[in-house]
Amino acid sequence: MPNRLAHETSPYLLQHAENPVDWHPWSDEALARAAKQNLPILLSIGYSACHWCHVMAHESFEDEATAEMMNQHFVNIKVDREERPDLDSIYMNAVQRMTGRGGWPMTVFLTPDGVPFYGGTYFPPEPRHGMPSFQQVLRGVSEAYRERREEVDRSAAELHHVLRESATLRPPPAPLDTGLLDQAYSSLRVQFDEQHGGFGGAPKFPQPMTLEFTLRQWRRTGDTEPLRMLEETLRSMAGGGIYDHIGGGFHRYSVDAAWLVPHFEKMLYDNALLARLYLLAYQATGDDFYREIVEETLGYIEREMLSPEGGFYSAQDADSEGVEGKFYVWDVAEIDDLLGAEDGELFRRYYNTSSGGNFEGSNILHTPRSGDEIAAEAGVTADRLRQVISRGRTLLYERRSKRVWPVRDDKVVTAWNAMMLRSFAEAARVLNRSDYADIAAANAGFLLGTMKPGGPLLRTYREGHAKIHGFLEDYALLVDALVSLYEATFEPRWAREATAVADEMLALFWDQEDEAFYDNAVDTEQLVVRPRDLYDNATPSGNSTATHALLRLGPLVGEPRYSRIAARVLEGLGGVAAQVPSAFGELLCALDRYLATPQEVAIIGDLHARDTQTLLDVLRATYLPNSLIAACDPAQHDAPEDIPLLVDRPAVDGQATAYVCQRFVCQQPVTDPADLAAALRPLA
Repeated sequence: MPNRLAHETSPYLLQHAENPVDWHPWSDEALARAAKQNLPILLSIGYSACHWCHVMAHESFEDEATAEMMNQHFVNIKVDREERPDLDSIYMNAVQRMTGRGGWPMTVFLTPDGVPFYGGTYFPPEPRHGMPSFQQVLRGVSEAYRERREEVDRSAAELHHVLRESATLRPPPAPLDTGLLDQAYSSLRVQFDEQHGGFGGAPKFPQPMTLEFTLRQWRRTGDTEPLRMLEETLRSMAGGGIYDHIGGGFHRYSVDAAWLVPHFEKMLYDNALLARLYLLAYQATGDDFYREIVEETLGYIEREMLSPEGGFYSAQDADSEGVEGKFYVWDVAEIDDLLGAEDGELFRRYYNTSSGGNFEGSNILHTPRSGDEIAAEAGVTADRLRQVISRGRTLLYERRSKRVWPVRDDKVVTAWNAMMLRSFAEAARVLNRSDYADIAAANAGFLLGTMKPGGPLLRTYREGHAKIHGFLEDYALLVDALVSLYEATFEPRWAREATAVADEMLALFWDQEDEAFYDNAVDTEQLVVRPRDLYDNATPSGNSTATHALLRLGPLVGEPRYSRIAARVLEGLGGVAAQVPSAFGELLCALDRYLATPQEVAIIGDLHARDTQTLLDVLRATYLPNSLIAACDPAQHDAPEDIPLLVDRPAVDGQATAYVCQRFVCQQPVTDPADLAAALRPLA
């Protein structure tokens, strides 16, 4: 008999719809039932691609005896963290305060008014490694709630106080100067893994925002060490098992320090952020290796993660047929069967496979050595090896496509779509790919239409239903993406849409008195605290993205209020970000922009004409992380009204013309690409 989750749209919630647990979605009805029956709430939070969420579901939530205990003593609520990041933030903070660690699945016990008093993450079905069994936890919590209620209420009140203080904490304002950026980089330099790239040890996460900050540090200072750190990391990741060498795209993270064995789920947000990071590396270095990774990753997204409506799906699971990674690994015989003995041996040598394997008897493909090295060792030409690798990847992808696919989480999340929209838009501009621009524009149309149907921006969409009011990150990332889409297409409507979304974001999430952004809107559900997540984790925080997006949009549309608000955030958090840079990668990028000398380029000319495109080619090949780029055809009379940089910028002698400006004070206009490159050189 299905439970209440059968009426939900979230794939994660639907995975639990047949559990014998009497699950509720988060709702006023569930909270009211807990209050009426005087029962504690068991809140379980996870997401569809979470391997250990599946494990706990199978071990405990599908078990009749465990479910009976849950149903008798608790009101049970199941939440998809990807739908409700506000709830996830509040209760993850609580679990971390109680246990010193966090993760998913998350299990939190609440009073009927939603205040946490006990919690943890995964609990096994039997006592293991010092952890109590889940049934032991259930019995202990239920007994404490019935027989030691004053103790429970006191614990809940104390934790509630801590959560409120955390949400309203205001660091003292700090002076903003480039010394903060140098301090942050010095701290990251100490954490850098010289052997494998990246920061810290196992498990190892990509940290794309922190890595972008190192690229900016190289550009700002001219020191080549940050660029070396970035390149070693990017090459190690792209050569490791964390990268899908057959289908493109990145897995979630590596369980080891060498990027070899991934946690196999693929998340939309990881691939959005990493595709853009490799794109920036290509633009900065001109190395085609990075371009290949960008195009393979975006190709994977277009092929496997793009919905007919123009939205991007959320994730692909780590498991297939109940086995983690089974879809992605290979044995020697299967490769030789597909390619033949000679080509198979070359292919396997390049991807470092063996009969014993490197993962539970099978092989995760990875490339610890270069193609030139392998070709020389095998006595073949580099071209011959490339042909074998290209053919082999095609054949292995075709064979893999016949396996049982990992489950795909096909809900559309606005924030994550906006990240991927930005990556497609920026790749369209830098790589001059009109097909990428078309995908980006279609996604923007979907987000501004289906996800914003005449009212507030909505968070999730699946099977024709959009729901849940958007959070700060949804608004902020959409503003950021629309600015990038303007710079890819130079269509003024995208700048206008960005301005409208930004104004709504400020009205809903900016608290003028506190001078702070909150994660949920002022007019939505009141929770035990109003969440305010400041840290950049797997995705940039709404706070950091809003700050950076306002710094990008303000000069573009001539709205100084945006930059003033961004400055307030940076003044409050810049000092903390410098001390803990790995938790503030995106905010440090915003601080770098704020402290930089403004870089503005206006291109005037027919956007389809060759002379205009040759000027734009110069910009495509130049890494200017803090630039503002605007362009218009003189026939577009409305463009200067929306974009101040384009006002009073005539074409010279009817030719495509470039104006290079700082603080809207421009140098002499140029029409020759070489002159534009020379004018940009001091900025780069």
